[in-house]
Amino acid sequence: MKTIGRNPFKLIAFDLDGTLVDSAPDIAQAVNGMLAELGLPPRSVEQVRHYLGNGVDWLAKRALTGQLWHEPEPKLFQEALSKLLIHYAQNNGQRTVIYPGVIEALEYARGRGIALACITNKKGEFTQPLLEFLDLRHYFDLVISGDDFVERKPDPAPLLYAMQQLGALPEETLMVGDSVTDVKTGRAAGAAVAAVTYGYNHGDNIADAKPDWVIDSLAEIRTILQPGNGECKPD
Repeated sequence: MKTIGRNPFKLIAFDLDGTLVDSAPDIAQAVNGMLAELGLPPRSVEQVRHYLGNGVDWLAKRALTGQLWHEPEPKLFQEALSKLLIHYAQNNGQRTVIYPGVIEALEYARGRGIALACITNKKGEFTQPLLEFLDLRHYFDLVISGDDFVERKPDPAPLLYAMQQLGALPEETLMVGDSVTDVKTGRAAGAAVAAVTYGYNHGDNIADAKPDWVIDSLAEIRTILQPGNGECKPD
């Protein structure tokens, strides 16, 4: 278990979907628009929540197959993906909401002089407009989208790049997310990890991924950032 000791974190990297915002209603609308065009039955918002977390390619595949890791027929997948991107561009931000505690956490961290990054597997064409639409972009010193690097989370490359750009060592960095993907990213980069209990983790208990902290609200970032506080919330 990591502890902060006397030195606060210099960088906090936040995941986007399922951590800062609940975008599932918008994404479900886009998924069902795509499925309708293909003559396929719709998916519920709850089903779509379970499909999120690994980028738009896997979202399209899961919407087609109803399974987490099954591959659809390649031609159908390519047609579905192109339609999904069009529908999501039309819906991006319309039903998305910021989770409770997010603004409080961002304001608190900024007030302590901590650099903030947003690292997501969402494509940049959707990430930047969404952050602007929700008035969140100004909080972040750096935003890294899923198509900014060849590597995406859980590969540590985007997080390591954020550390380099914002002048933080791994032991001075906190990764905050909602899924096992975020936990693996932080671990691979040598950073501490806090995980929220809400969000999108394919229906699995995020505590099973063994982050350093499990929190119900990003407002609890306050307690993590207190010098000497290294205690995890009991599972």
